[in-house]
Amino acid sequence: MVIIMRPEATLENIVEVTRVIESAGLQAKIMEGAQQKIVGVIGDKTKLVSVAIDALPGVESSVAISKSYKLASREFHPQSTIIEVGGVKIGGNEPAIMAGPCAVESREQLFAAAEIVKEGGAQFLRGGAYKPRTSPYSFQGLEVEGLKILAEARERTGLKIITEVTTVEGIAPVAEYSDILQIGARNMQNFGLLKEVGKCGKPVMLKRGLAATIDEWLNAAEYIMNDNPDVILCERGIRTYETYTRNTLDLSAVAAVKHLSHLPIIVDPSHGTGKWRMIKPMAFAAIAAGADGLMMEIHPNPAKALSDGSQSLTREHYLDLMNGVKKLSKFMQEENLNPIVID
Repeated sequence: MVIIMRPEATLENIVEVTRVIESAGLQAKIMEGAQQKIVGVIGDKTKLVSVAIDALPGVESSVAISKSYKLASREFHPQSTIIEVGGVKIGGNEPAIMAGPCAVESREQLFAAAEIVKEGGAQFLRGGAYKPRTSPYSFQGLEVEGLKILAEARERTGLKIITEVTTVEGIAPVAEYSDILQIGARNMQNFGLLKEVGKCGKPVMLKRGLAATIDEWLNAAEYIMNDNPDVILCERGIRTYETYTRNTLDLSAVAAVKHLSHLPIIVDPSHGTGKWRMIKPMAFAAIAAGADGLMMEIHPNPAKALSDGSQSLTREHYLDLMNGVKKLSKFMQEENLNPIVID
């Protein structure tokens, strides 16, 4: 349920509504609307059946939320959320770009990659310090040493850092060194991890699960949002019967999420296709579809990458892609080509 306050509602009115909600054993979340404040009610709304909510001073109306996910729903938060990370906006007019190698392999490798990422104009450096791999014999990452190298790269380039956290125990060290914590596809429904990462105090990017529905994905976000509203969604392809690509990149998810949720969504065409030749056209398509940004893999020497070399861009291909993304984004803004229909 959401309780829509009148534009002229006072702070005392909102405090009283919150008191009534909490006295019934429910949670109250206050959200800023364009013209008025909205108080979200989290929990079993039948506990309020004996309370005339609409009669409380300052209340305009109360509306039931039909979705199983409440905090992530656009019904709860009508305005699109913009998440700011060190001065960089995710969900604003400019696409947020996250680029870098699949894994931090060495100081030299990451610094070289960071310089390329910076040259192309991306705002975030991605790189895995902890790498959950299908095979236990594959490279698993440098762990804390990798985090330290990422932090050094941030000092050298000014890029913000996003890296994956894979365990509850890993939350504290990853939060210490990174600007955004990433939850990978394999952990999308690791609910214990989602609950704890929500308490880290930093933005969290939640990748869509290997075969997750959009409803399951948004419900997973809800676990994080109970403690942390700064959640970014990432479409990275899902498993289908198609074998040519690594996954099937579901660009329709961008439009669906924008309709259902206020959270920003970015697209990862590297994992979505598994083929470097397909990253550029899918990146363009993602921006045209209304995505708030991109995540892609680049490597100074993809042929020698310890992981995901086949889906990593070279410097030349990355710079070419970024040039096109900037032009496409500028064209869409100048022509007011917003493909997303909210209402």
